[in-house]
Amino acid sequence: MQFLIFILAYPLLWVISILPHRLFYVFSDVVFFIVYYVIGYRRKVVQNNLKLVFPEKEASEIMRIEKAFFKHMCDMFLETVKTMNLSKEEVRKKYKVLNIEVIRELEKERSILIVCSHFANWEWNVSINNYVDSKGYAVYQEIGNVYFDNFIKKVRARWNTTLITQQQTVTTVVRNKRDGIKGIFGMVSDQSPQVHRAQYWTEFMGIKVPIFNGAETMARKLGLAVVFLKVSKVKRGYYQAEFIPITENGKNTSENEITDRFLRLTEQQIREKPEHYLWTHKRWKHRGKEPAPFAKVSQKKG
Repeated sequence: MQFLIFILAYPLLWVISILPHRLFYVFSDVVFFIVYYVIGYRRKVVQNNLKLVFPEKEASEIMRIEKAFFKHMCDMFLETVKTMNLSKEEVRKKYKVLNIEVIRELEKERSILIVCSHFANWEWNVSINNYVDSKGYAVYQEIGNVYFDNFIKKVRARWNTTLITQQQTVTTVVRNKRDGIKGIFGMVSDQSPQVHRAQYWTEFMGIKVPIFNGAETMARKLGLAVVFLKVSKVKRGYYQAEFIPITENGKNTSENEITDRFLRLTEQQIREKPEHYLWTHKRWKHRGKEPAPFAKVSQKKG
């Protein structure tokens, strides 16, 4: 069944990927109309998230952000499909890197962890590996359909990127260090962890929630440089990326310092252009569920 779904979907994806620029975004407008007005995909989730984090905004402004977000989301999804047939030259025009020298300087000394959020077009971030000398890795979640999973791996491999799971990341860094190989590891770090696995609770967009701090744990343990990748949408189909250093060596940071810095930079992005953040996920669903301090002590004693 997985193979059947793949072979039925692949021709459509390929046709979408070769559409000329103007026709491509006309098609995206059609998809937006279907997703937003006909299907109503997760509109309630998006509305609730926006009202939760922007209580000061008028209903009309919430509606404007909501519609703009869905238009952007459809663009970004289809741009991911278009990656199938984009040349390196085309990607460089559509995704400009402003200060690659930050990475080139850091990679002389050690491996680098690049952290980003679900903002603008995070799928095209893998093209950064065409500008650097170190081996590139992207930390990702495996797709249930093994044929689509292999397909995604092949597409991203075009940008000198090796996909690894979160579980494989630490062992890959350790092995590379042993073999004298410097790597650049890209990780989307604004996911919501399961409550029982949460090690850190703090405010994100003014609401206290559990925070995924796997990136910081790895950086502090293995002495990685950490850089925040700020991606901005310049206009439809065009983005620019800027590197903001967080630390040259994770071992020199205090607990939660990297995570807190990442959160503040992400919040700044969201407040500047809220329509470019991924609002369809229930990012704040665990608010108010933080265990009491005495409960943690009791669990440890038990």
